[in-house]
Amino acid sequence: MNVLIVEDENLAAEKLSQMLKRYDEGIQVLDNLTSIVDTVKWLKENPAPDLIMMDIRIDDGLCFEIFHQVDVTSPVIFTTAYDQYAIKAFQVHSIDYLLKPVHYEKLEQSLDKLKKLQSSFKNETPKLDVDQLLQALEEKTPSYKSRFLVKAGTKIRSVKTEQIAYIYTDRKLNLLVTNTGDKYPLDQSLDELIQVLDPALFFRANRQLILHIDAVSEIHPYFKGRVKLELTPPLNAEIIISSEKTPTFKAWLDQ
Repeated sequence: MNVLIVEDENLAAEKLSQMLKRYDEGIQVLDNLTSIVDTVKWLKENPAPDLIMMDIRIDDGLCFEIFHQVDVTSPVIFTTAYDQYAIKAFQVHSIDYLLKPVHYEKLEQSLDKLKKLQSSFKNETPKLDVDQLLQALEEKTPSYKSRFLVKAGTKIRSVKTEQIAYIYTDRKLNLLVTNTGDKYPLDQSLDELIQVLDPALFFRANRQLILHIDAVSEIHPYFKGRVKLELTPPLNAEIIISSEKTPTFKAWLDQ
């Protein structure tokens, strides 16, 4: 089976690829795409894959825009950070989905379901009504975390998300930094954290850093279309936004 992955987080894409191989060593991952633009181009220029694993929110928007630009004939399993309210919409439209972070057992169930459905497809994939699905999803905004319980010595403190300046990885330890510069360790990975934080307020700058919109104090042009950031409170590290992410980052700041 040939599988196309559409996922803008490299670690999440790698994990999906490994789990697919675990399910069936014969599975061939054709490519991992990170944007609507690249996915539309790929689907127009290549034969349809046997399956598409597709994240709902990717670098340049919601993945449903892909279906408006190209005729998708492959079955799709969505991966999504949307909460339980979305489940009904997916079930109604006969689409399978996996809540992030994706666990192997859930992926296995989805692939088993796909095998059973394929016998009734008769070489035709049921048409996806993207407009109805998108409307169902937008009826209620996702619920994001409003606070974190963190360890402060022998005590436990509650930190509101509006008090967070940024979260970064330092020598395999994930640290939450408040507006006042206090630091607290977190057990969750950055991949897990970015899924529960409001994307209007938080941005994944790179693999080691998630920042709050108010923490960005200065932006400097850098080489090859990149930008360099200064944060408040200061972070003792060079913060560079890649040329690929810079347009999305600027649009996020200018909302």
